[in-house]
Amino acid sequence: MAGSEFTGGSVTGTLEGGDRLDRALAKASGLSRERIKTLIGEGRVTVDGTAARSASARSAPGAAFSIVVPPPAPMTAEPQDIPLDIVFEDDQLVVVNKPAGMVVHPAAGNRDGTLVNALLHHCRGRLSGINGVARPGIVHRIDKDTSGLLVVAKTDAAHEGLARQFADHSIARAYLAVCAGHPRPPAGTVTGRIGRSDTNRKKMAVLPADSQRGKHAVTHYRTVKLLEACALIECRLETGRTHQVRVHCSSIGHPLLGDPVYGRTPAALRPLLRDLGFARQALHAASLGFEHPVTGERVDFRAELPPDMRELIDETTR
Repeated sequence: MAGSEFTGGSVTGTLEGGDRLDRALAKASGLSRERIKTLIGEGRVTVDGTAARSASARSAPGAAFSIVVPPPAPMTAEPQDIPLDIVFEDDQLVVVNKPAGMVVHPAAGNRDGTLVNALLHHCRGRLSGINGVARPGIVHRIDKDTSGLLVVAKTDAAHEGLARQFADHSIARAYLAVCAGHPRPPAGTVTGRIGRSDTNRKKMAVLPADSQRGKHAVTHYRTVKLLEACALIECRLETGRTHQVRVHCSSIGHPLLGDPVYGRTPAALRPLLRDLGFARQALHAASLGFEHPVTGERVDFRAELPPDMRELIDETTR
């Protein structure tokens, strides 16, 4: 019997076989592939009486499957009337210019006041459910103290289409940052696997070249403007790893100004940052481009630097 994305119950049937398990199950059940992957990870899918372990495994022709779809969980994030800077919106997605200091979704220590809380109010609850009730609509994230552009999915179709583009690295993303010192060469590429630090599990790090841990990461940077003891740089991401720009810049000796985790602000600039009250990493997600996941149209967006970074640049301009 065909299933639903939102109602609980058991979905059973047989597979045609020969395809990836998640694709075959999606075709046979009516559930989305992303939903299938989540349910496999939760141990809710069996094939011929055995729990499915891998979404990429090949399906056998005629194999009997059973999927236990849990009933909807109570909403853990509540709508809140928080102002948003909406850059673009249609029936499928919304592009938001997030301010520094706002957490993307609820988590321990940040149960409200998040972007998700604001979006639930703005979109009247109409957000993709693929990432569950705590992170509705969230396809990607930026750090709490990073400002700039995010795209949020309103529908599962938009979520899946955007997720595919993030997975194949076809999303165009550029960040503006103020780093310590003057990069030499002024433009280049940083490549290195990023994973948990061996010395501090709360930090990410560029791992040794022979490491089997972490994920491949590539950042292309160029110097936009030389400043006093620092520089405005643009970083274009070929991949999107946790803290990628911050870790890669620190790894080449040019940590971002104000970054409390991956580097120290040069002594000559500390009084200035203190006087400005600048207490975050100087990082802004400035541009975002992708194919609209439903219409196929190419869309590109840009968010100007926020006032705090503009002031920092003005005060360090030679």
